[in-house]
Formats: sequence, structure tokens, C-alpha cells
Amino acid sequence: MLKEAVEHYHDLLTDADLASRSQQMLDEQLESSKLIFGGRRLSPYLRPHFVMESDWLLVKQRCETVFGALQKVKDAAVADDAILDELGVTEIEKELVKIDPKYSHVSPTSRLDSFLTEDSYSYVELNGESPAGIAFSDSASEIFRALPVMEKFAERYNIQTLEGSSKMLDVLLECYKEFCGGEMTHKPVIAIVDLEDLPTIKEFELFRDYFESKGYKSIICSPGELKFDGSRLSCNGNEIDIVYKRLLVNEYLPIMKEQPALLDAYRAGAICMVNSFRGKLVHKKAVFAVLTNERYKHLFNDEELSAITKHIPWTRVFRDEKTENHGETIDLIEWTRANSNKLVLKPNDDYGGAGIYIGWNSTADEWDVAIAHALKTGDYLIQERVKTAKEFFPMFTDEEGNWALTEQLVDLDPLLFLGKVGSAFTRLSSTELANVSSGGGMVPTFIISEK
Repeated sequence: MLKEAVEHYHDLLTDADLASRSQQMLDEQLESSKLIFGGRRLSPYLRPHFVMESDWLLVKQRCETVFGALQKVKDAAVADDAILDELGVTEIEKELVKIDPKYSHVSPTSRLDSFLTEDSYSYVELNGESPAGIAFSDSASEIFRALPVMEKFAERYNIQTLEGSSKMLDVLLECYKEFCGGEMTHKPVIAIVDLEDLPTIKEFELFRDYFESKGYKSIICSPGELKFDGSRLSCNGNEIDIVYKRLLVNEYLPIMKEQPALLDAYRAGAICMVNSFRGKLVHKKAVFAVLTNERYKHLFNDEELSAITKHIPWTRVFRDEKTENHGETIDLIEWTRANSNKLVLKPNDDYGGAGIYIGWNSTADEWDVAIAHALKTGDYLIQERVKTAKEFFPMFTDEEGNWALTEQLVDLDPLLFLGKVGSAFTRLSSTELANVSSGGGMVPTFIISEK
């Protein structure tokens, strides 16, 4: 049914007038809605990603089960330094994660990166620290839903669009309520905090405008603009209650001593910070090495273990050791050297596709170099290949609006709010890496069913 729906949509685009009007509306709306990332279209495609309603129900169920297991990893890590070490948490990060955020969720807002195919569903990473794209996706959904070609498509199919900005606000308020002991005494002021001059600034503006439309004063600021007087954190005279932290820990650590106000206020319990520094525990890619390692299976119940086996790729911290691979004892380094066709080496704590070595795209010499680099670095993972999803999308080929059907890697990204799936978007790429920051694009995810 999905193939039939996609073919029907593409057939509609053979109507030159319908396609032209849709393309013009898309371009105008992307610009006016600030859906520009680093000066280029965030959605250089003329179709959203379709997911059948029955598949979406499966996605939601499995995501929430896996997230429950991740919460258990957090609980175990806070209590056990050995698991912190397994996750690759550094000494300074250990100090940060020990600070109590005054709410229970390890990662109130998170994103699971996944591939949904006809016969499999696999996760490859979790962004548990500060997932981007929520507000961008909401705006893109509104734009694509109004396109003339989508109106025509809706004559045959039921369409459910997804929305996350309201859920993001709910998360901030729920965490703040728990932070305050169960009751808010006033409407909190929200600060969206990140480094200056980032390509994501447009999304921050979308969030600020949305939060303020709901009656919550909101500001965008950098760590250097923050001041802490011992009781209140402020920016340009505005006292702050909630910090929506888009700043990554890796970006804050080099400037933390020179710009300590954020940490000082958090340590003093003067702000509710979402996500907290504890999100680092599940943001580390090594969390999949904990989920799939037999030595930690006692942490999870039968339902969680079943979901892990079916949907999480076998992953290990890459080091000189013997371990289990599907019931067989292996020497990890030599086994990795001999099985490049089904493996990927990735840094434990980086993003945007940086530092990844894809075994099946490497020569034997290149793979040996990758292995040597990973061992020297000391903070790499080895992960088994999963079945990826690919589809043809009408992709713009120039600035004049010409397009062609182009095969794309399809990375479905469910968004979780307090552990529940509330939205999703999809990243597309012509390469093996579906990262917007490394040149990919984004489209909204539409849930469909036949009328």
C-alpha cells in the first residue's frame, strides 16, 4: 500500500501545472517560515515521507519500550561508576551528571534515529541531549499539507500530520512543575540557550515565537550573556526560570570556566534546565553497547530485551577484548578486521556524521587505518550494519525549481517527549549519512491510510 501511495503522488506531479504551483508555494513558504539551514532549503524535496498508520503504531510502541530501557541505564549509571565508565563518561562529565536536576526523566526530549523497511525496523542512534528539528518539522508539516499536490493526494488518502512544539512546551512546564515540588506559583520565563551564530537560530526563533504566543516570555541567549547573582540567573535584565538547553555539553566544556553562570545557577538549583546534563548518559552512543551486551541484560525486563534484540544493532565499545557476538565468543579487534562488510566504526560522542568509518565502503587498507585510529582515540564503537530504507523522492536539482526523482536514504526520526512518541520528522540524504549538518535535507513525516 505504501508503494501504491508513493506512486500515486508521483503520478500527480506529472501534471506540470500542479507540480509548478506546488513548487512555487513550497519555495515561498520555506523562506517566509524560516526553514533555511545555513543559507539553503531545509526541505529540497517536493514530497513528505509517508508512513502507513499500522507501521506508525508499531514505531510508537517500540520506541517507548526502548526508551524505558534507556531510563534504566540512566538509573544504573547514576548508581554505578562502572557503567559510567562503560558509557565513556569523562571525569568532568561525571561531576555534571551527579548534579540533581530535580526531575526524574533522564532525557525529557529525545530523538531516536531509525530505518523502517518492509520487513525490519532498526535504531542506529539516540539523540538524548538536545534534539534539533522539532519546530522546523512543525512548520514544514503545515507547508507540505497545504500544497496543491497534497490537496489532490488527500482525495484518495487520509493524512495525519504531526506536531511537536506544543509538546515541547508541555515538557518544559512539566519538568518545571516537578522541579518546583509539584506546583507552579507563576508563569516561568524561558531562555533558549546555545552558542551564538549557529545555523539553528531560525528554529530558536520559531520556538520563541510559539512560547510567547502561549503567554510565556521567552528569550534567546548565549552562555556568555548569562549572569548569576547567587540566587537568580538572568540575561540582559530578564530573570530566567527555565533553560531550554540547546547547548551541547561538548560545546560548553571549553568555555565553562570563562562563562560559568549557567553551571553555577544549575548547581545551585536556581533554574530548571531541560535537558539536564544527565542527558549525556544516554546521548553517548555507547548506550547501545550497554543495551546489547549480555553482561547488562539483568537491567531489563523480557519485553525490553525482546525489543532490544529486534531493533537495536549489536554494538560494542571498541577495545582489545573478547566478547559475545550472537552467542559466539570473539576477539573484538580481529573479528572487526575480518568483517568490515557488515560493520561501522563511529565515535562515541560526536555528531553530524563526523569521524564515522563505513566498513563496506572501505578498502582493506582503509579499514586497517580506521581500526588503528579508533584504538588510538580510545572512544569508538563498533556496530553491526542494519538494513537501511531507501525511496525515490522528487528532489530539486537547481535554484530554478527543476526537480528529478532521486533515490534517497530515509532516516525516520521519532521524537519522544517524557518517554512518549509525540511527533517525528524524516531526514533524507544521497549518501550513507543522513545528517542535515553534513548536507542532507529534512521533510515532514505524514501518517497515511487509504480511504
